[in-house]
Amino acid sequence: MMTADAKRVLETALICSPQPLQVRELRVLFNDELGADTIKSLLDDLQDDWAQRGVELVCVATGWRFQSRPEMREYLDRLHPEKPPKYTRAALETLAIIAYRQPVTRGDMEDIRGVTINTQILKQLEDRGWVEVIGHREAPGRPGLYATTKQFLDDLGLASLDQLPALESPSQQAAIFAGLAEGDGDAVQPPLGIEGATDPEPPQAVEASDAGATDEAADGPQQDDGGGPAPALT
Repeated sequence: MMTADAKRVLETALICSPQPLQVRELRVLFNDELGADTIKSLLDDLQDDWAQRGVELVCVATGWRFQSRPEMREYLDRLHPEKPPKYTRAALETLAIIAYRQPVTRGDMEDIRGVTINTQILKQLEDRGWVEVIGHREAPGRPGLYATTKQFLDDLGLASLDQLPALESPSQQAAIFAGLAEGDGDAVQPPLGIEGATDPEPPQAVEASDAGATDEAADGPQQDDGGGPAPALT
């Protein structure tokens, strides 16, 4: 098959596929007559062909796909003006801790943030498909170990966790995810769907006062309510 014809086949399959496609799946298009290296070379050529267009070909965690460029978002949003669900700063920081420190237990996250993490926050992230329990630590109670999913990487437009910016604090890391969701900088489409944290500042531990503080506030971490009821996820 001629190179131009092979590229057209790949291009058609990728545009029509609702999900990213891996190289091994793309080889099926040619009855395995084209090797993986040849397929990758053709994909690189396709990336160059689409370099000046509003859509780009990228490699994410689960394979190759076409997606809109970040600068197109403001126009595409006019077709679907619905606002994405908002996530609190507590949820974003929890997601950031899992992404950068994984695998981590809920106790690890609470030690880093200095507050008790509401169970609903973790459920939000699990329901969205961004985090999952991948095992249990051999410790009393065998707490679950949380890690991010391939869906999380796909939604960020990343192929691996190595592509995350190297930042230290959970607040900085959470801001990166919010920024990517807004299409800032080098972010790619589709976005995470996070509009930004609704808490103006990270939650702080409550100090005991003469007015009376709970034992938990005075002697231990503050209960983190996630900034109110969790928003419905789509």
